[in-house]
Amino acid sequence: MPKKLRFKNKVVVVTGAAQGIGEGVTQAIASEGGQVVLADRSDLVKEVAKKIKAQKGDCEYCLCDLETYAGAKKLISFAIKKYGRIDILINNVGGTIWAKPFEEYTEDQIIAEINRSLFPTLWCCRAVLPQMIKQQSGNIVNISSIATRGIYRIPYSASKGGVNAMTASLAFEHSKDGIRVNAVATGGTEAPPRKIPRNKNPMSKQEQIWYQGIIDQTIESSLMHRYGSIEEQVNAILFLASDESSYITGTVLPVGGGDQG
Repeated sequence: MPKKLRFKNKVVVVTGAAQGIGEGVTQAIASEGGQVVLADRSDLVKEVAKKIKAQKGDCEYCLCDLETYAGAKKLISFAIKKYGRIDILINNVGGTIWAKPFEEYTEDQIIAEINRSLFPTLWCCRAVLPQMIKQQSGNIVNISSIATRGIYRIPYSASKGGVNAMTASLAFEHSKDGIRVNAVATGGTEAPPRKIPRNKNPMSKQEQIWYQGIIDQTIESSLMHRYGSIEEQVNAILFLASDESSYITGTVLPVGGGDQG
């Protein structure tokens, strides 16, 4: 069977591209003919770009801090300068930093979680809209989480709930501009250890117990009673990013083995 080229001649911006699901998405899209802009604040993104180019993929990378609007504007300007347009934006930045009951979070920690898991998506959507409106076309895929219904990461859950609400409202507001907006609510995902941890401080014994509680709850809530793979998440993201989902917008697709979040 011939290889699919769902992204041929498509300019695709992927945030959080240095590792994990984001890295998997960039490699898959490049292999299907996409012109990919990899965004991350870690230098590790350079190695991902090098791998793609070694496989004859078309990509560029942009180092930027997407917790700021300035960083999001830098990314979108970079992509437009390199490729002249943006067809698809995949907002993948996010991830819980701490695992503990809500009453254990400090004010600064709550703010850090929101900055990490809501604002990068909010800022990048705001930054890309003028270009997509100008084109009268575009496709935004936000990465959410089934953790909107879960334990020991309330600020993260609130952030992803915000992503879901933003997804529905943006789709409503901009369908007239030919822009589709959807989200993938990822479930627990088996992945290699992060090269750069979200929390640089080792977990205490109590924090390890709380984190294990998240794992146990995630597996129990899944009808399949297991974690998914990066490939299973990537497959869903690529479906919504491609024209195969051309009549879908404003939808949050749970990919958690039956856990609806």
